[in-house]
Amino acid sequence: MEKKSRRFQDLIVWQKAHQFVVTFYKMTGEFPREERYSLTLQFRRAAVSIPEYHPDWCVHVR
Repeated sequence: MEKKSRRFQDLIVWQKAHQFVVTFYKMTGEFPREERYSLTLQFRRAAVSIPEYHPDWCVHVR
């Protein structure tokens, strides 16, 4: 029997989403300077929303 997660950070899906965000931040850090406050910001906010809202999805699914 599997051990239940006590924290959302223990969930594999959250860990993978978090790694996606870290990778995405590194990638967008290489964008041209003129994109820093437009396209880069939008990409980063979209990437962060994945792990940020996952705990809410778990609550609603149960």
